[in-house]
Amino acid sequence: MEFELHPNLAKKAFVIDLPLCRVLFEDDENYPWVFLVPRRANIARIMDLSLDDQLQLTKEVDAAQKILWKEFSPSQLNVAAIGNKTPQLHVHVIARYTSDPAWPGTVWDHPVRSKYPPEKKAELIDILKLKFSLVSF
Repeated sequence: MEFELHPNLAKKAFVIDLPLCRVLFEDDENYPWVFLVPRRANIARIMDLSLDDQLQLTKEVDAAQKILWKEFSPSQLNVAAIGNKTPQLHVHVIARYTSDPAWPGTVWDHPVRSKYPPEKKAELIDILKLKFSLVSF
């Protein structure tokens, strides 16, 4: 079976394909936020990946954290693989600020979303694409 994005993830903006994961961008200017989705069919949990893929996922999540930390200077990073509403394995990496509207709660507890202006969204995706393309895996 071929890898296919769940409809909830297919709505997100494409950034880049890494060796294992497709990187997607959440359009919410309150929180710089990416998703890493392993390009494997029928994977719902990290433990469903092979051990080699689990190691690669760790490397790619590490890269995402470091990129968001450097580019956005957040107060904290949230990393989560929950899957309650979207059963396809995806890892959220979210830059958080003590001044963001959901702080100190989770972003899921704050339903108000504010989209980036289109030019800013495109600029951020280009920056992220460049930063991810410079990482050696």
